Amino acid sequence: MSFFADLIELLLPDRCAGCGAAPVLLCERCGAPLLAPARPARTAPDGLPPPWAVAAYEGPLRAILSAYKEHGRTALAVPLGEALATAIRAALNPAPFTPSPKAGLATTRPTTATLPTPTEGARTARASDRRPARAVRAPDQPVAVVWVPSARGAVRRRGHDPLRGAVAVAVRRLRAEGLPVTAVPALRQRGRVADQAGLTATQRIANLKGALEVTPATDLTGHRIVLVDDVMTTGASLAEAARALRNAGADPSAAATIATTPRRHRQR
Repeated sequence: MSFFADLIELLLPDRCAGCGAAPVLLCERCGAPLLAPARPARTAPDGLPPPWAVAAYEGPLRAILSAYKEHGRTALAVPLGEALATAIRAALNPAPFTPSPKAGLATTRPTTATLPTPTEGARTARASDRRPARAVRAPDQPVAVVWVPSARGAVRRRGHDPLRGAVAVAVRRLRAEGLPVTAVPALRQRGRVADQAGLTATQRIANLKGALEVTPATDLTGHRIVLVDDVMTTGASLAEAARALRNAGADPSAAATIATTPRRHRQR
């Protein structure tokens, strides 16, 4: 954005990050996908635990994530983190599911929650009002939530670490529900990688190979590990994170994301 556009956005009251129409952080329509039940992504690269996601990365959600990550709308960490908590919860205790024609995601059986109906109003659109869709059995061992780290340059440019902020919200929510979950900054980038935009799935995997390593002080002994990212396109970032953890003797057993790119939009 230009300097003047950024200045106008700063001075004017916040409007919906998805559509820009309503004078709220997120209107009910744009926020609804983040309140959906988690569903397993259809495909994932070899070596990656089956990832769960809440929404398809399309429509208003693209604008919401851009506003959060690139334009300083840090309050969006709450609804995005709540959605991530839903995906983590499902990854820890997956329900049976049946295939769905919806691109990129499968659909859980009716034992999980459904989208709110319009008559439920704004109350259901507020992330703070949401409750778990179903009882979740506490894991037999503590859970370490490990996220794909952002490049240090991107964090400096943005002025915050978006995924880390969403993870913090998700962990607070899950701990409030009694789950023994801890956010663990176990991974770091070893060096620069090329921009992933425009790369095929094969090229993305090659570009990220060896890009991550486990930080020296990390100890995940006795923990069940859930890998998380904000958006899964090809799964290359999550697969590289899984590789780095396994090389250090830690084996992730689950993966979760806020959104996954619909199959028709994925780079082959």
